[in-house]
Amino acid sequence: MLLSYFEASPLVAATSFAVLAFAACALILQTLIRTGLAWRLATDIPNERSLHERPTPRVGGWGVVPVAVIALLVAAPSMWLVAVCAVFLAAVSQIDDRRGLPARVRFAAHIVAVAVVIVAHPADVPWWALALVGFLMLWLVNLYNFMDGSDGLAGGMALFGFGGYAFAALAGPAPQAGLGLASLAIAGAAAGFLTLNFHPARIFLGDAGSIPLGFLAGAFGYWGWQRGVWPVWFPALVFSPFIADATVTLLRRLARGEKFWQAHREHYYQRMVRLGIGHARTALAWYLLMLAGIMLANWALRFSFAGQWAAVAGWAVVVVAAGAVVDARWRRHETRHSEQS
Repeated sequence: MLLSYFEASPLVAATSFAVLAFAACALILQTLIRTGLAWRLATDIPNERSLHERPTPRVGGWGVVPVAVIALLVAAPSMWLVAVCAVFLAAVSQIDDRRGLPARVRFAAHIVAVAVVIVAHPADVPWWALALVGFLMLWLVNLYNFMDGSDGLAGGMALFGFGGYAFAALAGPAPQAGLGLASLAIAGAAAGFLTLNFHPARIFLGDAGSIPLGFLAGAFGYWGWQRGVWPVWFPALVFSPFIADATVTLLRRLARGEKFWQAHREHYYQRMVRLGIGHARTALAWYLLMLAGIMLANWALRFSFAGQWAAVAGWAVVVVAAGAVVDARWRRHETRHSEQS
């Protein structure tokens, strides 16, 4: 029924879907805050590795995930297994938020969810290619969690990332209305979350929000690739700033023999905040970078095969250059700090 309505009035249907998702998510989260239930569900207690000084509820997932799952089931019923896996990850992650779970248990749940989707809907490629895509999906699941530490960052990643998916799925060369509407609804829900998460943040996503959102980002990217909506590089380009940040930070920590799963303050966005740029301006800078990448990704869908990969390579240079600027400022900051000491 929804897709029939979309075919008759595409702009009205898409706008209505996004607005409803925004309102539903914002209402749920406002209710949790006003009733005080948010503090009882999960609260982030700052420590020496945090960017915040006050305890903050981690309940964003309680608004974003239900809206995302319902929208997915309504707009794209064939993706019901993706919705089920998202609920499974939200449940496991909520337990982790409240009581804490061993890393091996968390990672096992992530692997199960990703494997179920790929096995149930295998792409027509060699097994090693599916294994590589599965690994990249697992990485997306976890990097969302890494980015849920600065005001507005993870919410903005969802707003712009799923918005980029929606534009490609609704207006790209190979449109798929169900995938596009579901992506648009998640972007709308993320905007509702941002009303409480942008600086000064009153809530964060928490694992119950960041893990399912990371999974949905990977699963939607896989689904769109498998169904021919976009090439394999498209999801990576859409989320490229965050993928690059998390990947470089992980490799640096591994090179130093550190436990990568432990909390730290070495991400590029964390360094930007600590350099005095602040939460709001850091988020806005990331929004602009991500928006530019998404615009390029959607434009490149109409390029030749060679042109597409040239665009990917060119954008990689831009992202690396942005990281080099932050690295240079951080080195100067550390040098001044050591001289003063």
